[in-house]
Amino acid sequence: MNRLDSMAILVAVVDSGSLSAAARRLGMPLATVSRKIGELELHLNTRLLHRTTRQLSLTEAGNSYVAACRRILEEIDEAERLAIGEYASPKGKLVVTAPVAFGRLHVIPVIAAFLAEYPEIDIDFVLTDRVVHLLDEHTDVAIRIGELPDSTLVGIRVGSIRRVICASPAYLAAHGVPTKPGDLVEHECISFEVLASRRAWLFGSGKSELSVPVHSRLAINTAEAAIAAARLGVGLINVLAYQVADALSDGTLRVVLEEFEPAPLPINLLHGGQAPIPLKLRAFLDFAIPHLRARIPADFAGICTH
Repeated sequence: MNRLDSMAILVAVVDSGSLSAAARRLGMPLATVSRKIGELELHLNTRLLHRTTRQLSLTEAGNSYVAACRRILEEIDEAERLAIGEYASPKGKLVVTAPVAFGRLHVIPVIAAFLAEYPEIDIDFVLTDRVVHLLDEHTDVAIRIGELPDSTLVGIRVGSIRRVICASPAYLAAHGVPTKPGDLVEHECISFEVLASRRAWLFGSGKSELSVPVHSRLAINTAEAAIAAARLGVGLINVLAYQVADALSDGTLRVVLEEFEPAPLPINLLHGGQAPIPLKLRAFLDFAIPHLRARIPADFAGICTH
């Protein structure tokens, strides 16, 4: 069995949606396509496809295997083009992930411009506030906000972002404006646990870092919902500046305790650091890094509104 041929047939079956459509696309007899898939499943000792008379879908093992097949086939294609001196336009698919609000506000415009410039590259863009494991989840690039742990991944700094405490004018009028972090013990807070604990919020940095207990009147797992609650006067919120740019602009939220803010969090673009870097990934890095830096100044002295 030629495994590379079988991989290519499997990918064609998945992309075409059926064995018969893949057979027509590849110019092969349907029986040959079916046999090749069967041989591959026998070799792997696992089922890759759920097949019924009406539809075809990947098993969990098949989903991971097809993602690996795509990478292998693209890398072989790229290696062959480089070997014969054919420096054609980058092509293939990239999987990119970013935090939900940041991705919507800042990464989507960069991706839109990139796709216009590179017509042979497709992007799967995953918006999530959880940490995506690049290797385990077959992801090429991640935009991360926060300090990076030590790892084999390569991180490129593209900017930084303030952490701010906000509340609605109505809440501040009813409960008073805190003038120092210790005042928070008298206030009601809304916790968004991706960024801050529901029990304590951090202020300052280095030797002057201070952990202040807070009363978490409401704990929410998405920034958008937490901000909506703050706009309704539920309490104070601890979020990233870009997340409340619209609310600050329209006056529905107001920043407090500004002089006590902790150091801005770094924003990094991460990739696996494989060598050589695939041409499609190099094209994205070369394009995205300067465009993101232009949108997010490194010092980030103010609230992000662009």
